[in-house]
Amino acid sequence: MPSPAGRSALSQRRVLVVDDELALRKSLRQRFEEEGAEVETADSATTARKALREGDFDLVILDHRLPDGTGLALLEEQKRAGITATFVMMTAYSSTEDAVRAMKAGAADYLLKPFDLDELVLVAERVLENVLLRGEVSRLRAREAAALGLDNLVGRSAAMDELRALIRRVAGSGARTILITGPSGAGKDCVARAIHFASPETDRPFLNITCTALPEALLESELFGHERGAFTDAKTTKRGLFEEAQGGTIFLDEIGDMPLSLQAKLLRFLESKSFRRVGGLREIKVEVRVIAATHRRLPELIEKGLFRGDLYYRLNVIPIEIPSLAQRPDDVAPLIDHFVHAFSREMRKEVQGFDENALALLVRHSWPGNVRELKNCVERAVLLSNGPVLKFADLPPELKKSGAAAGGRSGEPLFTLPEPGVVLEELIRSLLDQALVRSGGNKSRAATLLGIHRDQVRYWVKKYGLERWVRRRPKAGETAAPADGGVAGCRR
Repeated sequence: MPSPAGRSALSQRRVLVVDDELALRKSLRQRFEEEGAEVETADSATTARKALREGDFDLVILDHRLPDGTGLALLEEQKRAGITATFVMMTAYSSTEDAVRAMKAGAADYLLKPFDLDELVLVAERVLENVLLRGEVSRLRAREAAALGLDNLVGRSAAMDELRALIRRVAGSGARTILITGPSGAGKDCVARAIHFASPETDRPFLNITCTALPEALLESELFGHERGAFTDAKTTKRGLFEEAQGGTIFLDEIGDMPLSLQAKLLRFLESKSFRRVGGLREIKVEVRVIAATHRRLPELIEKGLFRGDLYYRLNVIPIEIPSLAQRPDDVAPLIDHFVHAFSREMRKEVQGFDENALALLVRHSWPGNVRELKNCVERAVLLSNGPVLKFADLPPELKKSGAAAGGRSGEPLFTLPEPGVVLEELIRSLLDQALVRSGGNKSRAATLLGIHRDQVRYWVKKYGLERWVRRRPKAGETAAPADGGVAGCRR
């Protein structure tokens, strides 16, 4: 981060000057103090060591030859001890070997005596500004990791707990190929980012591309790059995403829609870790993690000849399946709360959440579009809100219609809470049981009666111990009959 106009990067910085020449120490002290720095001096390695032990310094100007040792040895010793000060070495004896060793040991720069004092000030300002820039980059990366890491996977369901645990294991395992499957809008891109930012490569690039977004020729060029003149518009050489992501992660979204010809090139890359740019002859080797994702069933595409079986098995080393939101209804309320607060901050509003009636409708909705649909719904409500509490009127029209179809009108409660209250789990279990009785054990019809998704009915059947409604197929020659007054073909 450059210093503000008119202010030196040395201003209010603590500087230690280490040199056995008294005249030079005095000159450097005076010049750095003119720039607003607080300066201490040392005439030997011993006094420098004592100063570094007793105080924190931003910058150390260190001579190579000292009466009781070398500045290079002192530099190596202090870096091993964890000193974070920035070191600039100076010497009257030119040696390429010493300069290289000093830089490897952690020196930010290396100056030859005699030098102009203004030159040294410029070097000192530059190295300190670089430290500020590195610190800012580290803070931004830490903020990005927090925003896109595991903490961004909101949910309290058992399925989400298992998913987070799996991501931690995968991120630390060194796995280079991962396949994420799940319905559209379930958050496959969030899981891919969480894997990257939970891994040791969090400071390396995370690059993503959607395989359906570009025509085949452009997609190949984006992934592998191209040489100048490879095709009509190739005016210059272009590095592809695999090169740009060196050491990091490439996320290939909707891999099921990648053309077969490109699938072959991707398989070759995964096997050899090398590729050629479009129009190129040179093999380029890179080391990246490849995370692929799709909402399509790849085994079915393989049977139809639309996806390569060998590529599927190469990608499917670490499979991660994300359940639909209907399969984890316990996550709806936490997600709503998360999105309300996120969009409130983004839009600079003071929205606190949904009122009881609106929240009940949101929790009851089946969310066929999964987390993406829920996120868009909350964003719209916050955007159009006129007060701190979101109400039934703030919901999208289609959601209000589904609420009315389920028996509610204009946000009126569907159920009047008894004075003593109820046990919600028992109420849900009772309503589910009634819906299954009325639908003859048909989960799809029961879901329609309850205004939820069939997957949610299956989840609740398991959760509330209603396995008697699991349909049993009659054996050959057997006619299904009701049992215990139940529905034909179902265990009671």
